[in-house]
Amino acid sequence: MKFSEMPYERIDVNKTKAAIDRLIAKVAEAASGEELFSVHQEYTALRNELFSNITISEIRHSIDTTDEFYEKENDFYDENLPLLQDSEMAYKKALYESPYRERMAEITGRVMFKNIEIAMKAFDPKLIPLMQKENELRSRYSKLIATAKIEFNGETCNLTKLRAYQTDPDREVRKAAWKALSGWFMGVTAEIDGIYDEMVRNRTEQAHLLGYENYIELGYYRMNRNDYTREMVENFRKQVKESFVPFVSELNEKRRQRLGLDSLKYYDGIYFNEGNPRPVGTPQEILEAGQRMYHDLAPETGEFMDFMMENELFDVLGRPTKEQGGYMTYIPKYKSPFVFANFNGTSADVDVITHECGHAFQGYLVRDERIAEHQDITMETAEIHSMSMEYFTYYYMDRFFGDRADDYRTMHFEDACAFLPYGCMVDEFQHIIYEKPELSPSERKQVWKELEKVYRPEMDYEDDPFFSEGGYWQRQGHIFGSPFYYIDYVLASVCAMQYKVKMDEDYKAAWASYLSLCRLSAKKFYREELREAGLSIPFEDGTIKALVENLRKIAFPEDHL
Repeated sequence: MKFSEMPYERIDVNKTKAAIDRLIAKVAEAASGEELFSVHQEYTALRNELFSNITISEIRHSIDTTDEFYEKENDFYDENLPLLQDSEMAYKKALYESPYRERMAEITGRVMFKNIEIAMKAFDPKLIPLMQKENELRSRYSKLIATAKIEFNGETCNLTKLRAYQTDPDREVRKAAWKALSGWFMGVTAEIDGIYDEMVRNRTEQAHLLGYENYIELGYYRMNRNDYTREMVENFRKQVKESFVPFVSELNEKRRQRLGLDSLKYYDGIYFNEGNPRPVGTPQEILEAGQRMYHDLAPETGEFMDFMMENELFDVLGRPTKEQGGYMTYIPKYKSPFVFANFNGTSADVDVITHECGHAFQGYLVRDERIAEHQDITMETAEIHSMSMEYFTYYYMDRFFGDRADDYRTMHFEDACAFLPYGCMVDEFQHIIYEKPELSPSERKQVWKELEKVYRPEMDYEDDPFFSEGGYWQRQGHIFGSPFYYIDYVLASVCAMQYKVKMDEDYKAAWASYLSLCRLSAKKFYREELREAGLSIPFEDGTIKALVENLRKIAFPEDHL
């Protein structure tokens, strides 16, 4: 079914809660693991209906954050989803405490009940008022960012549109664009500080109500960390500091020489003097090129892309009041992935066709899973599917960039490498902030400044009044909307880079491993799945050092002749 034809109906909270109560009673009456599983299939059908309506509403709200109808629906769900979560948790608790749980686990696998155990540690009905307020704060930040209006070059730009100027070949133009961005943030930084201050205090209070020392433990539960710990993440960041930060410094020096600059400034986010490669063609032509590419890549990807195009499951045109960024989501009732983005004429448009479609392809591939929980992948796994697809499609970039395909591949590779330290910095920043929730807004910015010296030692903000004072983090939406999510991108990037190394050695074998990983979905735990796919575990000592050695051969082939 085409997305425009999918009906939407606001969920009836009372009816839904009553339906879940009836299922809880049936759980208590179940006389075997098989009966318990049968009840759970009824719950899955109810949940699919419920979240299909919620997801359709979320998509349509993000398409136009000023649409009055869907803005009200968004407000409704901000207030009522925590109430439904209360009922959902009561159902999961009943399932978990059933005497037939072990038998049902033989049917569904161990991951499902581990996730329920974690979910029970992350919720209590007494949190509901705070969760409602937290949702409201998220929406306030998203709308503020989405409705930004910046006058530049004779036109009114939102943040997405301004991005094209920030990577202009003319250094003065991109410097002016970054100054315009800085100026806009200076005008709203106090408001953003206020929103974030409320968020930190709110989340800390939730953690205290559940008996946790701070929000970090609760945040890990909320991110469904079912296979690794905070200590493992700290060891991972330590490896990145030791091995990856120096490697990125080498790449930055190579880029500086390529550009012929005395030094790199914060506005020098380009990789070639003629500018970063931009895609050729209209948004529709880019989508059509993507469709041809996926047909050539594999039978499975061709079928997937046809489904997406035929059912109009892309909304990629940038518009003034559209939510910023991009995402893939899934509408379970129609077994339909959906890709949301903001095309702006930069290479990021093609990244949507690779990255977000990597997510969507995996969702499409497992759409007929009988056990719904096998589709509930954690984010560090989900991002492997998307980031790896960026590399598997390297060989088709001439269809998007013409004779600058090699330039795109160089830029993508160097940019992906530079991302690892940045992503770790975002993660460590959040750990510090939630360890010390009493920090003032200015002290939080000072924390960011100090971390940049460690993770991005070459970054030179000159005397910019916003960025040089530690304000850059305010443009990173994940910090506000999804605490502790960002490290998942970094972990996944390490795995995707391993696929890059593997595909250079044996593309067919690497693709077979990737397909296998996609099909595993959430059947097993993260580290089990990586081992089964033949990937090294990011947390383990030596993984990052070995990866850097392989990546250096790609970046500096002249040194390895």
